[in-house]
Amino acid sequence: MDATTHGPLAVDVLTRDDVRRALQEHDFAAAFTLIKKWGGLSQNRIASACQLTPGRVSVIIQGQHQITSIEVVRRIADGLRIPGALLGLAPRPWEITPPDPRPADAPGERQPAEDDVPWRPDATVALAGSLTRSDLVMDRRGASRALAAAAVTGTALLDPLEAWLRPVAASPHARRVGRLGARDVEQLEQTAQAFRRWDHQHGGGLRRKAVLGQLDQVAAALNEHQTDAVEGRLYRVMAHLSGIAATMAWDTGYQRRAQDYYRLALRSAHAAEDRIFGANVLAGMARQMLYRGQPQDALELVRLAQEGSRRRAGPRVRAMLHTREAWALAAMGRTAAFCRATEQAREALAGTADHDGEPYWIAYFDEAELAGVTGGRLLELARRDRDHAEGAAAHIRRALDRRGPEAARSHALDRIGLAECHFLAGDITVAVQETHRAAEAVTRTASARVREQLGELYSYTVGHSKAPAVRDVRDRLRDLLANR
Repeated sequence: MDATTHGPLAVDVLTRDDVRRALQEHDFAAAFTLIKKWGGLSQNRIASACQLTPGRVSVIIQGQHQITSIEVVRRIADGLRIPGALLGLAPRPWEITPPDPRPADAPGERQPAEDDVPWRPDATVALAGSLTRSDLVMDRRGASRALAAAAVTGTALLDPLEAWLRPVAASPHARRVGRLGARDVEQLEQTAQAFRRWDHQHGGGLRRKAVLGQLDQVAAALNEHQTDAVEGRLYRVMAHLSGIAATMAWDTGYQRRAQDYYRLALRSAHAAEDRIFGANVLAGMARQMLYRGQPQDALELVRLAQEGSRRRAGPRVRAMLHTREAWALAAMGRTAAFCRATEQAREALAGTADHDGEPYWIAYFDEAELAGVTGGRLLELARRDRDHAEGAAAHIRRALDRRGPEAARSHALDRIGLAECHFLAGDITVAVQETHRAAEAVTRTASARVREQLGELYSYTVGHSKAPAVRDVRDRLRDLLANR
């Protein structure tokens, strides 16, 4: 270890064979006992460093509780400054990145507060330029800070978004005349569609800089005075590119940055007077909140989307919004309300047979997507009541049977969900088989979000060390998750 990895443990403690063996086997009862003995740390000091309660550390040492969460293993590595390799993890950020003496919100990099940016088209263009330029020049240190920034929740998130329902305000500033024509805008629209298809198929942030570069060019074009027809289409392109940038940032683990781009997408849709895409952006923000364990915030976002798109949204958009509503209700344990919202989604989707006027970006929401989302929500209920596991598995299988090769990220999430269903049902043999299939599917997508979901399966493999098949799949999971 070098100076950047200095922590509460002396270097010689982590070179001891007994300590290293306990850490490599994730035997934290032995590891904590040895750390107390050779490192001189109390249970309270270990608990504080690892963000655990002293009582939990006590029962771990007594062998009454096993650590099954990869997230907790990461906290132990970071709190005690244990190199990732000793725990089967990738090198931790502090092993390779020297500490930054500047605060995370250094003045030169602080983004304007949401309330400080008026909901005017010209202000939206300025915000787009600021965001893309800061991202395009972001170095490793800036990326580490962006990765650590937490998503905004509660009133700070929700209140500023109410302005989405207001009419568009005029821009007060004169601009120089632009020369973009309809053909130029059509090419930009086609590029945005191509980026969306790529993201839907592969996930991850591999083309994020290309999206940001295109977004910066659109913002530059909007700084000039285009014709009304061209300008409206450009704002719509900016909304679509911002939405893609948000998804890619989220997939890369940049939660706060994802919110920045979601809000830019919503403002751009507002400037384009495109309430339908704005509702889609709010649904994306709701999904992020659901993954962050904030179902009440998610429900408020969905309700705002439904209010703003009422009498305008087509059946696929209405069905999608109902499933986000159902997701939030399931996360809150409101089973009856979840069933009602899911049925509303099914009824709305049934109306798509004679309706072909919806935008291209909602075409993904079909019977397969509805089955996958419903199965995922039943799985969430099954974590509290295992009687839902069989129904969840049936819906997820239906989704897998109907999804095409263009939905690699969704396919991987379905595979992970199906494996968890079998673990919850107690069918360990099939669960192991499905976990191997899930791991294979994960290798075909670059999404960090998918890998995070895969980590949820790890806990189900702990406690079955006598079963060789379970040990094998646990080792495979650790190998995949070590790269996070």
